[in-house]
Amino acid sequence: MRQKVNYVMGLVDLQQDSPLLGELTKRRTIASIPFAGRYRIIDFALSSMVNSGIRDVGILLPEKSRPILDHLRSGKDWDLARHHKGLAYLPPAQAEIGKRDGDIKNYYANLDFIEASLSDYVLLARADSVYNMDFNPILRFHQNTGADITMVVSPAAHDDPYRGIVVKMAANGLVEDIFVKPSLKKGDMRALGVYLSRKSDFCAGVRETYEHGGSDFRVDMVMKAFESKKIYAYEHKGFSRRICSMLAYYETNIAMLDPDIWYEMFMQEGRPIFTKAKDTAPVRYKESPRVVNSLVANGCEIAGTVENSVLFRGVKVEPGAVVRDSVIMQGSVIQEDARVRCVVCDKNVIISSGKSIEGAPTYPVFVGKNVRI
Repeated sequence: MRQKVNYVMGLVDLQQDSPLLGELTKRRTIASIPFAGRYRIIDFALSSMVNSGIRDVGILLPEKSRPILDHLRSGKDWDLARHHKGLAYLPPAQAEIGKRDGDIKNYYANLDFIEASLSDYVLLARADSVYNMDFNPILRFHQNTGADITMVVSPAAHDDPYRGIVVKMAANGLVEDIFVKPSLKKGDMRALGVYLSRKSDFCAGVRETYEHGGSDFRVDMVMKAFESKKIYAYEHKGFSRRICSMLAYYETNIAMLDPDIWYEMFMQEGRPIFTKAKDTAPVRYKESPRVVNSLVANGCEIAGTVENSVLFRGVKVEPGAVVRDSVIMQGSVIQEDARVRCVVCDKNVIISSGKSIEGAPTYPVFVGKNVRI
Protein backbone atom coordinates (compact mmCIF):
# COMPACT_ATOMS: atom_id res chain seq x y z
CA MET A 1 0.00 0.00 0.00
CA ARG A 2 1.31 3.45 -0.92
CA GLN A 3 2.76 5.49 1.95
CA LYS A 4 0.67 8.52 2.85
CA VAL A 5 2.35 11.79 3.77
CA ASN A 6 0.12 12.51 6.75
CA TYR A 7 2.87 14.42 8.57
CA VAL A 8 3.22 17.01 5.80
CA MET A 9 1.40 20.34 5.87
CA GLY A 10 0.32 21.72 2.51
CA LEU A 11 0.37 25.40 1.61
CA VAL A 12 -1.27 26.50 -1.64
CA ASP A 13 -0.18 29.99 -2.67
CA LEU A 14 -2.68 31.87 -4.85
CA GLN A 15 -0.72 35.12 -5.23
CA GLN A 16 0.45 34.48 -8.82
CA ASP A 17 -0.44 36.89 -11.58
CA SER A 18 0.57 37.30 -15.21
CA PRO A 19 0.07 40.32 -17.49
CA LEU A 20 -0.07 37.91 -20.44
CA LEU A 21 -3.40 36.51 -19.22
CA GLY A 22 -5.11 39.87 -19.70
CA GLU A 23 -8.88 39.84 -19.17
CA LEU A 24 -8.86 36.28 -17.83
CA THR A 25 -7.45 37.56 -14.53
CA LYS A 26 -9.16 40.95 -14.41
CA ARG A 27 -11.67 39.75 -11.80
CA ARG A 28 -10.06 36.47 -10.70
CA THR A 29 -6.71 35.00 -9.71
CA ILE A 30 -4.97 32.42 -11.93
CA ALA A 31 -5.96 29.69 -9.47
CA SER A 32 -9.68 30.29 -10.09
CA ILE A 33 -9.56 30.32 -13.91
CA PRO A 34 -11.99 27.69 -15.29
CA PHE A 35 -10.29 24.79 -17.05
CA ALA A 36 -11.15 21.65 -19.08
CA GLY A 37 -14.92 22.01 -18.94
CA ARG A 38 -15.56 21.74 -15.20
CA TYR A 39 -12.38 22.39 -13.19
CA ARG A 40 -10.38 25.36 -11.86
CA ILE A 41 -6.58 25.62 -11.95
CA ILE A 42 -6.34 25.25 -8.15
CA ASP A 43 -7.99 21.82 -8.35
CA PHE A 44 -4.77 20.23 -9.62
CA ALA A 45 -2.41 21.28 -6.82
CA LEU A 46 -5.07 20.76 -4.15
CA SER A 47 -6.17 17.34 -5.46
CA SER A 48 -2.56 16.20 -5.75
CA MET A 49 -2.08 17.04 -2.06
CA VAL A 50 -5.24 15.24 -0.97
CA ASN A 51 -4.47 12.17 -3.09
CA SER A 52 -1.01 12.05 -1.46
CA GLY A 53 -2.57 11.89 2.01
CA ILE A 54 -2.10 15.53 3.03
CA ARG A 55 -5.04 16.57 5.20
CA ASP A 56 -3.63 19.76 6.74
CA VAL A 57 -3.87 22.43 4.03
CA GLY A 58 -3.61 26.22 4.22
CA ILE A 59 -4.83 28.37 1.33
CA LEU A 60 -2.88 31.63 1.07
CA LEU A 61 -5.56 33.92 -0.30
CA PRO A 62 -5.07 36.65 -2.90
CA GLU A 63 -6.76 40.04 -2.80
CA LYS A 64 -9.26 38.89 -5.48
CA SER A 65 -10.43 36.01 -3.32
CA ARG A 66 -14.21 35.85 -3.83
CA PRO A 67 -14.15 33.38 -6.80
CA ILE A 68 -11.81 31.00 -4.99
CA LEU A 69 -13.82 31.13 -1.75
CA ASP A 70 -16.98 30.37 -3.70
CA HIS A 71 -15.26 27.43 -5.39
CA LEU A 72 -13.60 25.82 -2.36
CA ARG A 73 -16.17 26.70 0.35
CA SER A 74 -15.61 24.32 3.31
CA GLY A 75 -13.35 22.00 1.33
CA LYS A 76 -15.95 19.21 1.45
CA ASP A 77 -15.46 18.22 -2.19
CA TRP A 78 -11.77 17.53 -1.41
CA ASP A 79 -12.56 15.72 1.88
CA LEU A 80 -11.04 18.64 3.80
CA ALA A 81 -14.08 19.70 5.85
CA ARG A 82 -12.73 18.21 9.09
CA HIS A 83 -12.86 18.86 12.81
CA HIS A 84 -9.11 18.16 13.02
CA LYS A 85 -6.77 19.69 10.43
CA GLY A 86 -8.58 20.11 7.11
CA LEU A 87 -8.77 23.31 5.06
CA ALA A 88 -7.80 26.74 6.45
CA TYR A 89 -7.93 30.12 4.73
CA LEU A 90 -4.92 32.35 5.36
CA PRO A 91 -5.48 36.06 4.60
CA PRO A 92 -2.92 38.19 2.75
CA ALA A 93 -0.59 40.37 4.81
CA GLN A 94 -2.08 43.56 6.19
CA ALA A 95 -0.65 46.92 5.20
CA GLU A 96 1.05 47.49 8.56
CA ILE A 97 3.26 44.45 8.06
CA GLY A 98 4.87 46.03 5.04
CA LYS A 99 4.13 47.40 1.59
CA ARG A 100 6.87 45.51 -0.24
CA ASP A 101 5.82 43.33 -3.17
CA GLY A 102 6.28 39.57 -3.24
CA ASP A 103 5.02 36.54 -1.39
CA ILE A 104 7.34 36.37 1.65
CA LYS A 105 5.23 38.92 3.55
CA ASN A 106 2.19 36.62 3.32
CA TYR A 107 4.12 33.60 4.63
CA TYR A 108 5.56 35.75 7.41
CA ALA A 109 2.12 37.07 8.38
CA ASN A 110 0.87 33.49 8.81
CA LEU A 111 3.89 31.96 10.56
CA ASP A 112 1.91 31.44 13.76
CA PHE A 113 -0.53 29.19 11.91
CA ILE A 114 2.26 27.23 10.23
CA GLU A 115 4.28 26.79 13.42
CA ALA A 116 1.19 25.58 15.30
CA SER A 117 0.84 22.63 12.93
CA LEU A 118 1.98 19.25 14.26
CA SER A 119 3.39 18.35 10.83
CA ASP A 120 7.12 17.86 10.34
CA TYR A 121 7.29 19.14 6.75
CA VAL A 122 5.83 21.95 4.66
CA LEU A 123 4.91 21.39 1.02
CA LEU A 124 4.43 24.73 -0.72
CA ALA A 125 2.71 24.75 -4.11
CA ARG A 126 1.87 27.64 -6.41
CA ALA A 127 -1.54 27.32 -8.06
CA ASP A 128 -0.68 28.37 -11.61
CA SER A 129 0.15 24.96 -13.12
CA VAL A 130 -1.78 21.95 -14.36
CA TYR A 131 -0.48 18.50 -13.32
CA ASN A 132 -1.49 15.33 -11.50
CA MET A 133 1.35 14.54 -9.12
CA ASP A 134 2.02 12.05 -6.34
CA PHE A 135 3.96 13.88 -3.63
CA ASN A 136 4.98 10.70 -1.74
CA PRO A 137 8.04 9.96 -3.94
CA ILE A 138 9.13 13.59 -3.52
CA LEU A 139 9.06 13.22 0.28
CA ARG A 140 11.11 10.00 0.09
CA PHE A 141 13.57 11.67 -2.28
CA HIS A 142 13.87 14.62 0.11
CA GLN A 143 14.55 12.34 3.06
CA ASN A 144 16.99 10.07 1.22
CA THR A 145 19.10 12.94 -0.12
CA GLY A 146 19.15 14.86 3.15
CA ALA A 147 18.07 17.97 1.26
CA ASP A 148 17.29 21.24 3.00
CA ILE A 149 14.95 22.20 0.16
CA THR A 150 13.59 20.00 -2.60
CA MET A 151 12.08 21.76 -5.60
CA VAL A 152 10.05 20.02 -8.29
CA VAL A 153 11.12 20.69 -11.88
CA SER A 154 9.89 19.72 -15.31
CA PRO A 155 11.26 20.37 -18.82
CA ALA A 156 9.47 23.20 -20.60
CA ALA A 157 7.29 21.72 -23.35
CA HIS A 158 7.69 24.74 -25.63
CA ASP A 159 9.07 28.27 -25.74
CA ASP A 160 7.50 30.38 -23.01
CA PRO A 161 7.53 34.20 -23.26
CA TYR A 162 7.09 34.67 -19.51
CA ARG A 163 9.97 34.54 -17.06
CA GLY A 164 10.64 31.51 -14.91
CA ILE A 165 13.10 29.84 -12.55
CA VAL A 166 15.48 27.49 -14.36
CA VAL A 167 17.82 24.98 -12.70
CA LYS A 168 20.83 22.93 -13.71
CA MET A 169 21.29 19.78 -11.69
CA ALA A 170 23.61 16.81 -11.30
CA ALA A 171 22.56 13.23 -12.03
CA ASN A 172 21.60 12.73 -8.37
CA GLY A 173 19.37 15.82 -8.43
CA LEU A 174 21.73 18.19 -6.58
CA VAL A 175 21.11 21.70 -7.92
CA GLU A 176 24.32 23.08 -9.44
CA ASP A 177 22.87 26.39 -10.65
CA ILE A 178 19.59 28.21 -10.32
CA PHE A 179 18.62 31.44 -12.04
CA VAL A 180 15.77 33.51 -13.43
CA LYS A 181 15.32 33.58 -17.20
CA PRO A 182 13.23 36.37 -18.77
CA SER A 183 11.76 33.78 -21.17
CA LEU A 184 12.04 30.01 -21.35
CA LYS A 185 13.11 27.79 -24.21
CA LYS A 186 11.80 24.32 -24.92
CA GLY A 187 13.66 21.81 -22.76
CA ASP A 188 14.69 24.26 -20.04
CA MET A 189 14.38 22.54 -16.65
CA ARG A 190 11.90 24.93 -15.07
CA ALA A 191 10.70 25.08 -11.50
CA LEU A 192 7.07 23.99 -11.19
CA GLY A 193 6.46 26.05 -8.06
CA VAL A 194 6.44 23.06 -5.68
CA TYR A 195 8.88 23.16 -2.73
CA LEU A 196 9.34 20.75 0.18
CA SER A 197 11.31 21.38 3.37
CA ARG A 198 11.19 20.69 7.08
CA LYS A 199 8.71 22.97 8.81
CA SER A 200 11.40 24.32 11.15
CA ASP A 201 13.66 25.16 8.18
CA PHE A 202 10.80 26.77 6.25
CA CYS A 203 9.72 28.97 9.15
CA ALA A 204 13.29 29.98 10.01
CA GLY A 205 14.00 30.79 6.37
CA VAL A 206 10.85 32.89 5.97
CA ARG A 207 11.54 34.80 9.20
CA GLU A 208 15.17 35.52 8.30
CA THR A 209 14.36 36.47 4.70
CA TYR A 210 11.55 38.85 5.63
CA GLU A 211 13.35 40.48 8.55
CA HIS A 212 16.39 41.13 6.34
CA GLY A 213 14.32 42.91 3.69
CA GLY A 214 13.56 40.05 1.33
CA SER A 215 10.29 39.94 -0.61
CA ASP A 216 10.27 36.95 -2.98
CA PHE A 217 10.37 33.35 -1.72
CA ARG A 218 12.04 31.90 -4.79
CA VAL A 219 14.58 34.67 -5.35
CA ASP A 220 15.34 35.91 -1.85
CA MET A 221 15.00 32.64 0.06
CA VAL A 222 15.62 29.69 -2.27
CA MET A 223 18.14 31.21 -4.68
CA LYS A 224 20.08 33.05 -1.98
CA ALA A 225 20.28 29.82 0.05
CA PHE A 226 21.96 28.09 -2.89
CA GLU A 227 25.49 28.51 -1.52
CA SER A 228 24.72 27.58 2.09
CA LYS A 229 21.94 24.96 1.81
CA LYS A 230 21.58 21.62 0.07
CA ILE A 231 18.99 22.20 -2.62
CA TYR A 232 17.85 19.23 -4.69
CA ALA A 233 15.58 19.08 -7.73
CA TYR A 234 13.06 16.30 -8.29
CA GLU A 235 12.02 15.89 -11.93
CA HIS A 236 8.32 15.38 -12.56
CA LYS A 237 8.19 13.24 -15.70
CA GLY A 238 4.44 13.47 -16.30
CA PHE A 239 2.38 16.10 -18.07
CA SER A 240 2.61 19.62 -16.68
CA ARG A 241 1.89 23.07 -18.03
CA ARG A 242 2.20 26.51 -16.45
CA ILE A 243 -0.76 28.80 -17.16
CA CYS A 244 1.08 32.09 -17.62
CA SER A 245 -0.34 33.45 -20.88
CA MET A 246 -3.50 33.33 -22.96
CA LEU A 247 -1.73 31.07 -25.45
CA ALA A 248 -0.64 28.69 -22.67
CA TYR A 249 -4.21 28.59 -21.34
CA TYR A 250 -5.63 27.86 -24.78
CA GLU A 251 -3.03 25.24 -25.68
CA THR A 252 -3.34 23.43 -22.35
CA ASN A 253 -7.12 23.16 -22.69
CA ILE A 254 -6.77 21.83 -26.23
CA ALA A 255 -4.11 19.37 -25.02
CA MET A 256 -6.79 17.72 -22.87
CA LEU A 257 -8.36 16.42 -26.11
CA ASP A 258 -5.41 14.03 -26.47
CA PRO A 259 -6.65 10.72 -24.98
CA ASP A 260 -3.25 9.88 -23.49
CA ILE A 261 -2.98 13.22 -21.71
CA TRP A 262 -6.62 13.04 -20.57
CA TYR A 263 -6.05 9.57 -19.11
CA GLU A 264 -2.90 10.68 -17.27
CA MET A 265 -4.60 13.74 -15.84
CA PHE A 266 -8.05 12.44 -14.91
CA MET A 267 -8.24 8.65 -15.04
CA GLN A 268 -5.40 7.40 -12.82
CA GLU A 269 -6.58 5.05 -10.11
CA GLY A 270 -6.41 6.66 -6.68
CA ARG A 271 -5.55 10.08 -8.13
CA PRO A 272 -8.76 11.79 -9.27
CA ILE A 273 -8.93 15.54 -9.76
CA PHE A 274 -11.62 16.86 -7.42
CA THR A 275 -13.67 19.97 -8.06
CA LYS A 276 -16.79 21.71 -6.82
CA ALA A 277 -19.80 19.45 -7.37
CA LYS A 278 -22.73 20.89 -9.30
CA ASP A 279 -26.06 19.19 -9.93
CA THR A 280 -26.68 19.85 -13.60
CA ALA A 281 -28.57 17.99 -16.30
CA PRO A 282 -26.75 15.78 -18.81
CA VAL A 283 -25.77 17.10 -22.23
CA ARG A 284 -28.73 17.46 -24.61
CA TYR A 285 -27.95 16.56 -28.21
CA LYS A 286 -30.74 17.89 -30.39
CA GLU A 287 -31.55 17.06 -34.02
CA SER A 288 -28.53 16.44 -36.28
CA PRO A 289 -25.68 17.68 -34.06
CA ARG A 290 -22.09 16.87 -35.02
CA VAL A 291 -19.51 16.54 -32.24
CA VAL A 292 -15.94 15.42 -32.98
CA ASN A 293 -13.00 15.05 -30.55
CA SER A 294 -14.37 17.49 -27.97
CA LEU A 295 -15.02 17.81 -24.24
CA VAL A 296 -18.66 18.73 -23.59
CA ALA A 297 -19.67 19.35 -19.97
CA ASN A 298 -23.03 18.70 -18.33
CA GLY A 299 -25.86 21.12 -19.04
CA CYS A 300 -24.81 21.86 -22.62
CA GLU A 301 -27.28 21.88 -25.53
CA ILE A 302 -25.78 20.97 -28.88
CA ALA A 303 -27.69 21.41 -32.12
CA GLY A 304 -24.81 22.52 -34.36
CA THR A 305 -21.22 21.40 -35.03
CA VAL A 306 -18.47 21.14 -32.42
CA GLU A 307 -14.97 20.01 -33.41
CA ASN A 308 -11.75 19.83 -31.37
CA SER A 309 -13.16 22.11 -28.68
CA VAL A 310 -13.79 22.36 -24.94
CA LEU A 311 -17.29 23.38 -23.85
CA PHE A 312 -18.01 24.21 -20.20
CA ARG A 313 -21.29 23.68 -18.34
CA GLY A 314 -24.43 25.20 -19.84
CA VAL A 315 -23.03 26.17 -23.25
CA LYS A 316 -25.54 26.28 -26.11
CA VAL A 317 -24.61 25.68 -29.74
CA GLU A 318 -27.66 26.43 -31.84
CA PRO A 319 -28.60 24.92 -35.25
CA GLY A 320 -26.16 25.78 -38.02
CA ALA A 321 -23.56 27.14 -35.58
CA VAL A 322 -19.99 25.84 -35.89
CA VAL A 323 -17.42 25.75 -33.08
CA ARG A 324 -13.91 24.60 -34.01
CA ASP A 325 -10.64 24.53 -32.05
CA SER A 326 -12.13 26.73 -29.33
CA VAL A 327 -12.64 27.00 -25.56
CA ILE A 328 -16.16 28.15 -24.63
CA MET A 329 -16.83 28.84 -20.94
CA GLN A 330 -19.96 28.38 -18.85
CA GLY A 331 -23.27 29.85 -19.97
CA SER A 332 -22.11 31.06 -23.37
CA VAL A 333 -24.36 30.83 -26.43
CA ILE A 334 -23.26 30.36 -30.04
CA GLN A 335 -26.39 31.35 -31.92
CA GLU A 336 -27.72 30.05 -35.24
CA ASP A 337 -25.24 30.04 -38.14
CA ALA A 338 -22.52 31.74 -36.07
CA ARG A 339 -18.95 30.44 -36.50
CA VAL A 340 -16.00 30.52 -34.12
CA ARG A 341 -12.55 29.06 -34.61
CA CYS A 342 -9.52 29.34 -32.31
CA VAL A 343 -11.51 31.45 -29.86
CA VAL A 344 -11.57 31.59 -26.04
CA CYS A 345 -14.93 32.82 -24.73
CA ASP A 346 -15.20 33.75 -21.06
CA LYS A 347 -18.48 33.14 -19.16
CA ASN A 348 -21.89 34.17 -20.50
CA VAL A 349 -20.71 35.31 -23.94
CA ILE A 350 -23.23 35.52 -26.78
CA ILE A 351 -22.04 35.19 -30.36
CA SER A 352 -24.98 36.49 -32.37
CA SER A 353 -26.57 34.75 -35.34
CA GLY A 354 -24.48 34.83 -38.50
CA LYS A 355 -21.39 36.35 -36.85
CA SER A 356 -17.96 34.81 -37.47
CA ILE A 357 -14.85 35.07 -35.28
CA GLU A 358 -11.58 33.40 -36.22
CA GLY A 359 -8.18 33.40 -34.57
CA ALA A 360 -5.17 31.16 -35.12
CA PRO A 361 -3.72 28.24 -33.12
CA THR A 362 -0.81 30.47 -32.12
CA TYR A 363 -2.96 33.58 -31.57
CA PRO A 364 -6.43 32.71 -30.25
CA VAL A 365 -9.05 35.46 -30.03
CA PHE A 366 -10.34 36.17 -26.52
CA VAL A 367 -13.91 37.38 -25.86
CA GLY A 368 -14.46 38.82 -22.38
CA LYS A 369 -17.08 37.88 -19.81
CA ASN A 370 -20.71 38.87 -20.51
CA VAL A 371 -19.84 40.29 -23.96
CA ARG A 372 -22.32 40.08 -26.83
CA ILE A 373 -20.97 40.14 -30.37
